[in-house]
Amino acid sequence: MRNSVLWRKQSRIVMMLAQKMNICPEQALDIFYSSKTAQQLSNPDTGLQLMSDDYVLEDLLNELNNAKPNNADNQQ
Repeated sequence: MRNSVLWRKQSRIVMMLAQKMNICPEQALDIFYSSKTAQQLSNPDTGLQLMSDDYVLEDLLNELNNAKPNNADNQQ
């Protein structure tokens, strides 16, 4: 049962990410599963599973925003 609850939580977060970034759900899924936040969400020891979907999304968006400057430097 825990896996199905976590799966639904991840699904909601992916859909929220897609809406927030105005991208398709498939792109959001790829971004989510490539993130450190997704790894932490899968690990019950982090406690992230207990946080609200909005909190997890905010954490993910912060992770993505912090990664952007590095990506921009590499592209120039």
